[in-house]
Amino acid sequence: MKKNTLFLAACILFFNAGSQTVSGNWEGTLNIQGTELPIVFHIKKDSINNLTATFDSPKQNAYNLPCSDVITKGDSLILMMKMLNGKYEGLMSADKKTATGNWFQGDNNLPLDLKKTSDIVTAKEFKRPQTPKPPFSYQTEDVIYFNADKSIQFGATFTYPSKTAGKKYPAVILITGSGQQDRDETIFEHKSFAVIADYLTRQGIAVLRVDDRGRGKTTGDYSKSTSADFALDAAAGINYLKSRSQTDTFNLGIIGHSEGGMIAPMVAAKRKDIKFIVLLAGPAIPIINLMEQQSVDVAASTGVPANDLELYRPLYKNMVMAIIKENDTAIATKNAMDIFNYWQNKTTPAVVKNTTGIMDEKSKAAFIAVFVKQLQLPWFKYFMQFNPEDYLSKVHCAVLALNGEKDIQVAAKANLTAIKKAIPTATIKSMPGLNHLFQHCVKCSVDEYAELEETFSPEVLQIMGDWIKGVVSESKK
Repeated sequence: MKKNTLFLAACILFFNAGSQTVSGNWEGTLNIQGTELPIVFHIKKDSINNLTATFDSPKQNAYNLPCSDVITKGDSLILMMKMLNGKYEGLMSADKKTATGNWFQGDNNLPLDLKKTSDIVTAKEFKRPQTPKPPFSYQTEDVIYFNADKSIQFGATFTYPSKTAGKKYPAVILITGSGQQDRDETIFEHKSFAVIADYLTRQGIAVLRVDDRGRGKTTGDYSKSTSADFALDAAAGINYLKSRSQTDTFNLGIIGHSEGGMIAPMVAAKRKDIKFIVLLAGPAIPIINLMEQQSVDVAASTGVPANDLELYRPLYKNMVMAIIKENDTAIATKNAMDIFNYWQNKTTPAVVKNTTGIMDEKSKAAFIAVFVKQLQLPWFKYFMQFNPEDYLSKVHCAVLALNGEKDIQVAAKANLTAIKKAIPTATIKSMPGLNHLFQHCVKCSVDEYAELEETFSPEVLQIMGDWIKGVVSESKK
């Protein structure tokens, strides 16, 4: 699970003749309830002379997010943000050095002016030494497959060892965490799933990693989907693995990270052909309790006083429960406002500001509106009412559960303990010094994910590889 960011998106590029003058760095600032959020677009030509772009939100420590859609027509500049249901519309000056316009997202819009600060693109460079680079010592294929009723096409990469023709290998599917992820689970240019797939394939294990709905080569409407839908997608991936001649169908497994570690038991509990699952920071306690703790731990990592957060904790849970149990937005908003007002009247203004950022009635209304809108999304509503134990207790395959000891998104102790209680035979490990992405961390905050060069702990890779080979070996005896 990752923190939600307002303007992280991918943009598709369509350009007409004369658009070359658009190339360069475009910068602007959004003012959100008094908080300034700088953004930068980097537009340049690729190797075949087509224009491409990336997007930065420096204050959110997010850089080089791939863009998918910029439209220029006359003096109009339109940036489409499909992942966020948002867009920017502006009018460029005659010299195409500035654009005056607005950002639209859902029913909201904000003024946003862009200025071209350089004709030379100067995108931030990250060092990601673990990212695998060809040539590979194994076979890699970009593949397309479909679910049973052909309603969704899946784009994926299948890797398998380059050994004797006709040999079959243990195989796993990788399931991403929350948010619309690509097949590599790319976060701040860290490609965790590419690193995992590279390591395991070199260990003699075939790996399938898949784009999420509406991302990359995978179709489907992500905005209307829930974790239950993603479990069906994972099952379709298992079926595809079984169709491959390289797959040992008696040794199939699932590796899920974060929400993916919640989905893996959903799939394994309903199938008899899953030999093992690996849960990487997999949720095991009721999600509403997990998210309550996450909201406190993430805020604490930014310096919010612990005493203030303990006062905030009941507000979070009470508001969530009131919103997700009411389908009518107006009633949900009123109920949430009543709960907030009751809490606010018993709390000092300093605590209110420190924990919610609210300073006046306008910012309070905006806070409640965002809270309600987010929690009434199909995915969030399903997610917040989910209890992982319902599925964990029905899993009968081998289970390895790993958490970073410093994880502030899925707390290690509570969730590993719950997994062991639900599945007494599970192997559980809390990994010292690792965060939610299984990086060795220093500050161990969410913002630090981008700062660290390490993508994924080598120790965890080895633990997974050795454990999987052990499970496969045991099954052959």
